[in-house]
Amino acid sequence: MTDQTTRFIADSSYAGSEAQFHLSELFYSRTDQRGVIQAGNTVFQRVAGYDWDELIGAPHKLVRHPDMPKGVFELIWRRLAQGKPTGGYVKNRCKNGRYYWVFALIAPIEGGYVSTRLKPASPLRGTVEQIYKALLAREREEGLKPSASADALLETLKKAGYSSYDAFQSHAMATEAETRAQQMGRQLDPLQRRFLDMSRAITQVHVETTEMTEAFKAIRTVPMNMRIIASRLENAGGPISAISVNYSQMLEEMSTWVDTFVDGDACVFARIRDAIFKGQFLGFATQVEREMIGIFEEEREKHRDAYPSNVSTETEAARCDEVRNSFLEATAESLGDVEAEAKRFARSVLDMKRYVTGLSSTRMMCKIESAALNNSGTALSGIVEQLDACQDEIERRLARVVELNSVIQGNTAMLRSLI
Repeated sequence: MTDQTTRFIADSSYAGSEAQFHLSELFYSRTDQRGVIQAGNTVFQRVAGYDWDELIGAPHKLVRHPDMPKGVFELIWRRLAQGKPTGGYVKNRCKNGRYYWVFALIAPIEGGYVSTRLKPASPLRGTVEQIYKALLAREREEGLKPSASADALLETLKKAGYSSYDAFQSHAMATEAETRAQQMGRQLDPLQRRFLDMSRAITQVHVETTEMTEAFKAIRTVPMNMRIIASRLENAGGPISAISVNYSQMLEEMSTWVDTFVDGDACVFARIRDAIFKGQFLGFATQVEREMIGIFEEEREKHRDAYPSNVSTETEAARCDEVRNSFLEATAESLGDVEAEAKRFARSVLDMKRYVTGLSSTRMMCKIESAALNNSGTALSGIVEQLDACQDEIERRLARVVELNSVIQGNTAMLRSLI
């Protein structure tokens, strides 16, 4: 039996089992622009199971697992080509046939890319695994090309509630970092905690504005109903008809507010949401790079001999620091965007408050007319009750939105002092 045959038998016994590594460990690799490995760290080399001379100079797809849809890598490369740091779940294959999952943080640098990867430990990884399985099946059964597969992945994430891939990777990065910290008995640092507070606040704003919009929609038929009542009352219905006209105008203004504030990718809400998610991703990514730098510094002191002569821990730590600094600068820019959008946000809420005040006046006039009509005003009393319930709902949601915006503005100011 040859050595090669013996190795194959040994490898087959491992196939399909998961390679183990500690939650505290980070993987690292640096490639050129074509994806050829230029450097790595000891965790990557050990878990992947390749000798250093097999890794350095090899394409990174050396560790690609066949369970990974091509569309995932198409999307990653598409984003990197646009200069966007990208995070994503990746299943890799070891030399012996085992597999391991990572959440990879990949960033463009001069001459190539740096990838720092942590062990995913949250339930989100399982959800993503099922998405990948379905996508891979489509690639095989429908002949889905990588570009179409990448688009299908984006559509799937959108249906899952993520407005964009940036929103997904921000949520995933924060979720994995928070889960990792909890399981390791660590505390998130102040920067991470404040970004989490902001992202949760803007997510709740979406809930509040959605419910507020539903309450608004529930009273859009009121002017028509008032006109019907006015026509039945003939001459006595004049004041009600006038109220109906005023109410229609207010609803038109409120409809415009909804269009500019909560609808579409360019609305006020979308802009502040996107700025927060971008900042959160970069903020958490900054801490990952800082941790990687610390690992390289420790290995330089204690495990220098674990690296080949063509891999320098000093050089790779410097590369990580370069990425970290670029993340910090981009995080500061995102905070500037959040500040600007939060001001627009506050002005938009004030506009809505004025519309609600107008609703109060209309409701009061309806009550006066209903009382004056005695029994003939029964139907109008029903409209007043509807307005009471809907306006209370709108006011309650609006007050919560104001409170959440204060949370965002307060955390933005504090984050400024941390960067």
